[in-house]
Amino acid sequence: MLELDRLTRRFGDLVALDELSFVVEPGQMFGFVGSNGAGKTTAMRIVMGLDEADGGAVRWRGEHLDRTRRARFGYMPEERGLYPKTPSLRQLTYLARLHGLTRPRANAAAGQLLERFGLSDRRDEPVEQLSLGNQQRVQLAAALIHDPVLLILDEPFSGLDPVGVDALSEVLLERVEAGVPVVFSSHQLELVERLCHAVAIIHDGRLVASGTVDGLRTQRQRPVLRVVCEAGGRTDWLAGLEGVRLLGRNGDEYLLELAVDADDQQVLAAARSTGRVHHFGTVLPTLSELYREVVQDPARAAPPTEVTV
Repeated sequence: MLELDRLTRRFGDLVALDELSFVVEPGQMFGFVGSNGAGKTTAMRIVMGLDEADGGAVRWRGEHLDRTRRARFGYMPEERGLYPKTPSLRQLTYLARLHGLTRPRANAAAGQLLERFGLSDRRDEPVEQLSLGNQQRVQLAAALIHDPVLLILDEPFSGLDPVGVDALSEVLLERVEAGVPVVFSSHQLELVERLCHAVAIIHDGRLVASGTVDGLRTQRQRPVLRVVCEAGGRTDWLAGLEGVRLLGRNGDEYLLELAVDADDQQVLAAARSTGRVHHFGTVLPTLSELYREVVQDPARAAPPTEVTV
């Protein structure tokens, strides 16, 4: 289990992290979401020991991190760190050797990863001659070469085509199934929603929402109702309903936002007064919609909670 406990980091007057806390459980795919400059990379660098926090702590399996524990982590930085003129096989073998693997084991592990990512036939080419997507695959292989107990990946899907995204997703899901926690940041929120068990959303260095993806979607403080009734497109049946706001209408389909204290049964009664009600139910937000809400108006989101499976 990885735990970030009230991490704080300042750069002069800029507060990059403001008591950031969340927990990543074993075997959990965890999405770390925020705009550029929100503090994601700073938090990841602190976890990996590449930067120091001004306050708070990072713990792995209940213990404070040191160099030995971090050596078992796999890290993929946003600013890629490959040697451009070195062939992929030689480069990965070298990195595996740095992690203590014998030369035969290192060479075998490098070859297996390159085969897994479809790069066996280009293993002896300098990395700079590969496409950006293939360089991305080699970078991920570098993070996996020593069979890490935790993966920290900063924008790992950036620049990948759909086939590359699928290949990377498959590898990460295999690691999760083996009990390895995987933390990755991404601006592709549809991908985060599809892959992740849980997420943390940060804004200006502060946690504004965290929890399981399904849990966050159902904790929306201002629920949205989809009502299909025989009102003939009229909106007068909504008159007098307190705390109800019309978001949109398409024929006899109405999207209504309810205040926290609004009574959905009054809405149902009003809809029934128009005739038959063909649909009446809550519309769950996508992760993208939820992100926009909590970033633009954090007060609209449920209070941040601990992440649980």
